[in-house]
Amino acid sequence: MGSFLAARTGDFRWDVMILACLTAILLQLLSNLANDYGDSIHGADSDLRKGPSRAVQSGMITADRMKRAIYLFAALALVSGVTLVIMASITVKMKLLFLGLGLVAIAAAYYYTNGARPYGYAGLGDISVFLFFGLLGVMGSYYLHTARWDQAVILPAVSVAAFSVGVLNVNNIRDMISDQKAGKYSVPVRLGYTGARVYHSLLILTGILAAMIYSGAAQGVWTTYLYAALLPIFFLHLRAIWSKDREQLDPQLKQLALLTFSFVILFGVGLLV
Repeated sequence: MGSFLAARTGDFRWDVMILACLTAILLQLLSNLANDYGDSIHGADSDLRKGPSRAVQSGMITADRMKRAIYLFAALALVSGVTLVIMASITVKMKLLFLGLGLVAIAAAYYYTNGARPYGYAGLGDISVFLFFGLLGVMGSYYLHTARWDQAVILPAVSVAAFSVGVLNVNNIRDMISDQKAGKYSVPVRLGYTGARVYHSLLILTGILAAMIYSGAAQGVWTTYLYAALLPIFFLHLRAIWSKDREQLDPQLKQLALLTFSFVILFGVGLLV
């Protein structure tokens, strides 16, 4: 999304986009591995869990080997992120700021379910995802392309942030029972089943509304609304969240992740044409 927004202003750089995507992918992999390890250690991954089998909990990999994999991907994410910051044409002060944010992002990926007091078990994972997979990901990438801030970029960043939190929320709704028994007080555990679905609906509607406000400010060019073709699928997704049992929600997690990706592609193409 950040790269599409930069391309619209003529500031796009291939090296920045490739390294930004690589860094994001490595951080996502790090998050998944660390979450697998942490939930197994703290007991959230148990026989009560309804999602796909987890590597450590199922015995496919030992906890020690998973920990080594976490360190490996943390190192890879750091190398990729440092290379990205060095390649970007920004001031030394901003390079140092981005390096600091990168270290915080790596720490956030690890301590979500790890450490003595993992913040994911206090229900703060949604805030982390909103900031790192949404605002920082989009606005940070845009700045690394352009070396300037643009307050209008906040709107598409909020869209990506809200949909990304939605992916986490579907996961947490599905795992409410096992999470509660393990002492993991995610947002759905705190809100209850109905409250979690209301919260999810608000996330999806917020993402759509932020995108439409941005498009409406883009001089009314119809192509900036290309992503609207996905609205029926978004609403089918919401209907499934409200109509299906928790145990049947795993496909909706994957669907929303793909919907978010498709949304970004159509949004970006609409900007460029």
